[in-house]
Amino acid sequence: MPSASDTDYHGKRVAHQFFDAGDWISAQAGLAGELARAAFALGRLDGAVAALDAEARAGANRRLALIDVEAMLWAQGTPLRREDIGRDLMEARAGADLEAMRLARWGIRRLEGQGDPRDMRGFLGLHRAEVSGLDDLLATRPTGQDFDAATGEFRELAGQVAELAPLVRASALRVLWRLCGLSAPEVLAEPGVWTARDMAEGCEALRFVPLGRHGRAVWVDAGTPVERMARHLAAVTAGITDARHELTRVADWQARAMQAMARVKGDNAARVIRALAAHPLLSAAMLEESAGISRDTAERMLARMKAMGLAREITGGRRFRLWMVAG
Repeated sequence: MPSASDTDYHGKRVAHQFFDAGDWISAQAGLAGELARAAFALGRLDGAVAALDAEARAGANRRLALIDVEAMLWAQGTPLRREDIGRDLMEARAGADLEAMRLARWGIRRLEGQGDPRDMRGFLGLHRAEVSGLDDLLATRPTGQDFDAATGEFRELAGQVAELAPLVRASALRVLWRLCGLSAPEVLAEPGVWTARDMAEGCEALRFVPLGRHGRAVWVDAGTPVERMARHLAAVTAGITDARHELTRVADWQARAMQAMARVKGDNAARVIRALAAHPLLSAAMLEESAGISRDTAERMLARMKAMGLAREITGGRRFRLWMVAG
């Protein structure tokens, strides 16, 4: 199967020439065991997130989204650290590539559930005014009626693999995305985010299926449908396992912090610990609101936890400092 980089859409029904849905349906049949293991792992992760309270659940989704978007941007050659992405989202902008940061901001919001994947223009943010920089790269995709035609072909062929399980369907849909030219070949985040959302169909708490660093094995992929799908399921299972380890790490930190702060009178320490565990990054103002304590108390608690090695400040400034769990 040729790669999308070897094809040119611009109104031509290119994907129909190279995409055979039957190959993908046959591939799934031969990977039933791998699919079952990936689905079991996803069920465990979704159950763990569903068991959290609303604030912690939203924080878990953002924590995992930051990891995935960081990995996507590094894979496409626009590296940003997740801390910098988080700072930008909280209006504490780092000195990073602003166009890549804008793509990161888009990716985080979509992975958190914003946007309807069925509305391709709206999901990709194509209704906004364009500016220079990254938009020059994104502009290599079809526009106007050509984009609508490409989207129509994508939808038509995606319908032919609709019977695939969502977890494996993504491997076929990424190929279709590239064949139809919905994004420039260099932009991996857009199809990565869209398919991550699509894979989460039926999940109770997860907004997307995380691949993390393992996504690099499949976001740029080649080979037969069987080979692609097998690599994809391996990446899914590994990514979900890493996500569960990340949530376990935070839970272990919370238990350790509660023990270390046990001598602090009152329940302020417990409130602060719960807030830090729930948010990948937070400021003293956010902590004040989340924990229901005064700003002075929030700042004192953060300083005390930093001295104890329980909290880490990542901005290095005196204003709008942001904090995260340490270790």
